[in-house]
Amino acid sequence: MEKKKETRKDVREKLKKIYGWEKDYYGKKILSLLEAEKIFQEAKNILLFWSLPDEIPTHDFIIKWSKEKNIYLPVVIGDDSEIRPFTTPDKMKTGAFNIAEPIGERISNYESIDLIIVPGMAFDLDGNRIGRGKGYYDKLLKHFSCPKIAICFSCQIYPSVPHDEWDQKVDKIITYYT
Repeated sequence: MEKKKETRKDVREKLKKIYGWEKDYYGKKILSLLEAEKIFQEAKNILLFWSLPDEIPTHDFIIKWSKEKNIYLPVVIGDDSEIRPFTTPDKMKTGAFNIAEPIGERISNYESIDLIIVPGMAFDLDGNRIGRGKGYYDKLLKHFSCPKIAICFSCQIYPSVPHDEWDQKVDKIITYYT
């Protein structure tokens, strides 16, 4: 656990050094690479995330693709999370951790999700992931068998990251090397 905390701290320091214009520029490059993926193009039901300030900016991406695909976002409920459909930004409220979350009915048919786009603090090339430390994504991802793709800045990729048996891996990582 201590090594995970150290890695998170290291990543936070690296992310602080990325200027706003760089986040936007590289974020668009990374999302463009995601759009080019065959699995993304074929997916109809996608679980995404409403980005925090230090993540790949997903807000405009979600709005754009919600016109063509069914986009779902996680909602934190106590120590767990559930997924709800995204419709429009005005149908969202500020939830746990000051993250905007969609209002509406919970989705329980996880088999209908074709693809999950996963955030994280750090990743390695074996698909291991370190989140923010609360385990929400690990608990949620274990319910899905569909492909999981992480999107991140290149400074978030390490040769190896500490992981535990309950940590959920991603199938692919998309970044843009600077």
